[in-house]
Amino acid sequence: MEEKWVPEIVTPLKQDIVQVPKVIAQASGIRIFGKKIKSIIFTTDIAIIRNTDANAVIAVYPFTPHPAITKSIIEAADIPVFSGVGGGLTQGQRSAYMSLFAEAQGSIGVVLNGPTPVETVEMVCEVVDIPVVSTVTSIHTPIDEKIAAGVTMINISAGKNTAETVRYFREKYPTLPIIATGGPTDESITETIAAGANAITYTPPSNGELFSHKMDKYRNLEKENDQ
Repeated sequence: MEEKWVPEIVTPLKQDIVQVPKVIAQASGIRIFGKKIKSIIFTTDIAIIRNTDANAVIAVYPFTPHPAITKSIIEAADIPVFSGVGGGLTQGQRSAYMSLFAEAQGSIGVVLNGPTPVETVEMVCEVVDIPVVSTVTSIHTPIDEKIAAGVTMINISAGKNTAETVRYFREKYPTLPIIATGGPTDESITETIAAGANAITYTPPSNGELFSHKMDKYRNLEKENDQ
């Protein structure tokens, strides 16, 4: 099929957005409440969140989840947000409360860590009416009972074994929505999609790395002007 021309509009102040790899467009996507999501940026940096072409954000961080963080990210974002609600150190009622807060604040889904016990999954699924995402770190992650408890989709982050892990769970669950990390190259992203991932998470450069490139550009411009 011939690829259709897509008009693109940018402004002088919106040229330096963080773009996700174009190969992610090959994914089928996951349609949530009418919105098709293929690319999901993995960050809690609101400056990056406000300046990206990703379809959604997955805001998971290595600290105890807090409503103030969730609220700040959702208010800054102009795209849907999947909010981390714990499940590892933070379990039980606190995860359920965090999930309820996340939904009330506008999250499109909540994300539970891999170690989350089934009891916590059940508590979360009882109180929210948005997708509950369970993180998977390897083929050994126990997921059957969590799906039975109400998990809507899984988020696979298995490092170099991600494509293999996606393939394993896709064969086991042919219709289960799967989000997965794509890796650093177009080839690894393509492999992950071919293995069965419906949407791809992308880890952007840090704010410091992006600023470093900007500073190099400014220095070169100053040098040219001086000459």
